[in-house]
Amino acid sequence: MTTPAYAAELEVATRLAHEAGALLQGHLRAGLNVEHKTSIDDPVTAADREASVLITAGLAAAFPDDGLLSEEEADSDRRLSRGRVWIVDPIDGTKEYAGGSDDYCVSIGLAVGGEPVLGVVYAPATDELFTGVVGHGVTYSGTHAAPSTENGWRVAVSDTEYGRELRGLDLPGMHPSGSIALKLARIAAGHADATFTMSPRSEWDIAAGHALLRAAGGELRRRDGRPITYNRPAPHVEQGIVGGIPDALAWLEAELGSRALPTAHLGLRPDAPAWTTLDAADQTALTGHPGVYVRHAAGRVLALLVVDPATRTVERAEGDAFHLERLTRDVTRALGALTPAGR
Repeated sequence: MTTPAYAAELEVATRLAHEAGALLQGHLRAGLNVEHKTSIDDPVTAADREASVLITAGLAAAFPDDGLLSEEEADSDRRLSRGRVWIVDPIDGTKEYAGGSDDYCVSIGLAVGGEPVLGVVYAPATDELFTGVVGHGVTYSGTHAAPSTENGWRVAVSDTEYGRELRGLDLPGMHPSGSIALKLARIAAGHADATFTMSPRSEWDIAAGHALLRAAGGELRRRDGRPITYNRPAPHVEQGIVGGIPDALAWLEAELGSRALPTAHLGLRPDAPAWTTLDAADQTALTGHPGVYVRHAAGRVLALLVVDPATRTVERAEGDAFHLERLTRDVTRALGALTPAGR
């Protein structure tokens, strides 16, 4: 009898996800002290940090040659020289966790050669476990799972984005919730069909869920259609994402395109399709600038920020006030607090 691919890795990641989940539940019972990183929408707790240490220490002990990337620990260039990298979010959905919602999870993904191959997503509050290896399918709490074949697509969307912008959109089938990792896991297990975001996400938010989606035969990509790869020097997807099972994904991308729904693009460069949303003068003036950030839709810029990434000083801020506020939130989350020009 042959051993399934990544069997040892799956066993270790599953065990650590359960242990981290128990730690999180213990912190809830004891009471949480919530801090904020970049804004009120970006909380962190001692539970995040302790769960991260538990997971990364366990992975390092089991697989000492692998790289590690965790949201709550200092990054290291060591991972860039590793073919295998574990990508961890100890709590995806900290805002929900701290607010008393069940909509959060432990997310542990493995990328090999930049591709997500293994995912474990565990929701401690509901004791739901999603595991998967690309080429070997997905399990939901120990039972084989598969994408839905029902008619009528269910689109899992960000509750934050729904409350701020999507509520009035005439897109059928929207279901708002918190954790993006759980959204992707639920699509892989057949509980939803597709998802998208307007704002960028980081590798730790989506690596495990992306692996689960691929294991189920689905896909996740940038809103402009380009693929998502992992273990990059800057571990962030610079724009919104869209994913799902194949038929639902094709339908959703067509729907989003017809509605000209905005997305942010952080660190915009000339090789990205969104570069052409800048006017000719800005394309010339901003070529080579490391801090060009836009929110765009239907081929036009809705808001533009030009920021010195080293000092986080805003050099230019232009556009519709509504979209500029949302772009500023996205850039602040990526870089930290911004300093207005002249200060």
